[in-house]
Amino acid sequence: MVNCCGLVTVKNEPVPLKSIAVEVSVQGHVATVSSTLQYENQEESPLEAIFVFPLPGEAAVCRFSAKIGQSEVVAEVQEKQKAREQYDDSLSLGQQAFLLEESDESPDVFKLSVGSLPPGEKASVSLNYVTELAVQADDGLRLCLPAVLNPRYQPQVIHQSAVALVSSVPTGSVPYSLSLSARVSSPHPISRVESNCPLDPLNYLNTEKTQATVSLAAGHQFDRDVELLLYYQDTHQPTAIVEAAQTSAKPGSLMGDPMVMLSMYPEFPEDVMSLMTSHGEFLFVVDRSGSMSCVMHNGSGALDRIGSARDTLLLLLKSLPMGCYFNIIGFGSRYESFFPTSVEYSQKTMDEALQKVKAMMADLGGTEILQPLKHIYSQPCLPDQPRQLFLFTDGEVRNTKEVLDLVKANAGSHRCFSFGIGEGASSALISGVAKQGGGHAQFITGQDRMQPKVMQSLRFALQPAVVDISVKWNVPKGVSVTTLSPPIRMLFQGQRALLYAQITGEVGALPSPVMTVNINQLSFSLKPAEDTGLTVHRLGARTLIRCMEIEERQGGGEKKGVKEKVVELSVQSGVSSAFTAFIAVHKVDGKAVQGPMLRRQVPTPIFIRQAPASNPAMDPLLQLISLQKASGSWVLEAALAEVLGKTEEEVAKPKPAPVDQEVWATVLALVWLYGFKMEAQEEWQFLAMKAVSWIQAQKAASVSECVQAGNTLLGCQVQKETLGL
Repeated sequence: MVNCCGLVTVKNEPVPLKSIAVEVSVQGHVATVSSTLQYENQEESPLEAIFVFPLPGEAAVCRFSAKIGQSEVVAEVQEKQKAREQYDDSLSLGQQAFLLEESDESPDVFKLSVGSLPPGEKASVSLNYVTELAVQADDGLRLCLPAVLNPRYQPQVIHQSAVALVSSVPTGSVPYSLSLSARVSSPHPISRVESNCPLDPLNYLNTEKTQATVSLAAGHQFDRDVELLLYYQDTHQPTAIVEAAQTSAKPGSLMGDPMVMLSMYPEFPEDVMSLMTSHGEFLFVVDRSGSMSCVMHNGSGALDRIGSARDTLLLLLKSLPMGCYFNIIGFGSRYESFFPTSVEYSQKTMDEALQKVKAMMADLGGTEILQPLKHIYSQPCLPDQPRQLFLFTDGEVRNTKEVLDLVKANAGSHRCFSFGIGEGASSALISGVAKQGGGHAQFITGQDRMQPKVMQSLRFALQPAVVDISVKWNVPKGVSVTTLSPPIRMLFQGQRALLYAQITGEVGALPSPVMTVNINQLSFSLKPAEDTGLTVHRLGARTLIRCMEIEERQGGGEKKGVKEKVVELSVQSGVSSAFTAFIAVHKVDGKAVQGPMLRRQVPTPIFIRQAPASNPAMDPLLQLISLQKASGSWVLEAALAEVLGKTEEEVAKPKPAPVDQEVWATVLALVWLYGFKMEAQEEWQFLAMKAVSWIQAQKAASVSECVQAGNTLLGCQVQKETLGL
């Protein structure tokens, strides 16, 4: 008889996982995360507990252990199939065993198996990983602790995988608790820490404000991923961290030599960065699967994801420069293009696209990204029109690695910007597409507005990028450097590049060894930093492992020796890979666990789809934007007057006599934007630039008089110079 006291699933089965405690240690741009999971078997038979859960896509899992009573068992890394066989053999012998493995399809999903947990027994399972913090467009450093794992779509399920074993419950109904505390250290003062979840107050540990602690407020409901945004002063300063070798490792091996992590921010001349291209082919690839009908968040006034995407496409279409080409592709189980091929941007093509955007729904079935990407990559690129993809998706796919391999194979001719929409979007997919495609990744969660984040990426796409970046190392005599990171193909203003390199030679024999790198002309001492805990080595190993995994997949698994090298490096560094797993066995003091074993799925939170409560009225800013012509001008009409809060007669009457009506309308729109919507300038800056360029092209007289009359009409005090006129 099943004992249903305590925590139970929706199937009325007891849940052996009781709590998750997370400790985070942030050092500058990297974080070490330690999660402890408390299990307890309250049933009358031995249990096997299966827990499938998300981790950051760029994480390097580097330690896994289990504590039963007073005994701790530290797992070792083995080839994956060998580890699975040892796990199964141990269970058949009545031994307690613990297995942690990465999903075959996506590196941001892991499966934890806790086997032969006797009745009444408690077990504490700990896993550690290290990860880089992603730089946001506002210079914040983002650390995401994924909590939500939504079901992921796969067109053809060939075999059962870790993702297929997911047991889910709605967010807010998860029958175990989460606590989180973080300690932050930085070479630069910590300005603030923000989160999408309630936090206890930030506690500074020194007067310089370079160290601080912060904790998640009690009562987290697993209704969202936990996101921390860290803001440092002078965050764009290049830095270098040199880490000493692992004392037990063989010199000359990856772990047996010192390693350096460079955080670089190339400086570009202002005159270069002020240039905006009017060329390019912009392809907006929009997820129209059923999951896009889910609301953006559970708060009041929330749009559904597809509704937010429609508003964003309106803004993008109005912001594109004249002379470019564009197309919009919607995808689900199938894909549809607005136009057979990309069309030149004009009033006619913009109007046609906007009509189709209004009718766009989340009605194309499952999430199949691979096929539309294959179609795009098969189309010839237009001469002198660099192709740039903007991918919008909630990221619920299983074949992540296939998608990333395809993007990487076409990165020479296509640049990809990606946007993860809503809770549970796959970080491996969203970040991976941008990384492999030379673009920038953005995540839109909670009550974030999609539009400003998308426009930040459009700014990157319209600005010139520095390409084919070379790194030159000036090293002391007797020292050599092996770069572990792939070549940097492209960088934007404000974008960070992290480089890992192995340092070989008699570094310790030099009195004051100094190395110089040509990017940013950064010079640094080769003396190792203290108390880094092999974080840099593990991140460097992870970087090299991921590169070799891609190489192995692109060779169809037939490239000799690559998989073996990955396994060897994974075992040597203690860092997880697609071909290895962590295995720990506890022999229970030589006694076998008795009785038939029950299997229990530990539920993972999913974001339940909800329809929007109502369709909110269009925001006045979006109303104004919708009225702008492709050229950048506005027409004097009743709809414009309504946005300005006036009648058509009130708007027309103060127009200076010699001024054309279209010039007058365009000046009024600009005065309204600068007078009332400065907080949203990031969203309308490009269409305002188009408007100014159009006015200047008209060589209109009395522009100053227009601005003055517009200020009087609208009750503003906007200067002509502020408008750029």
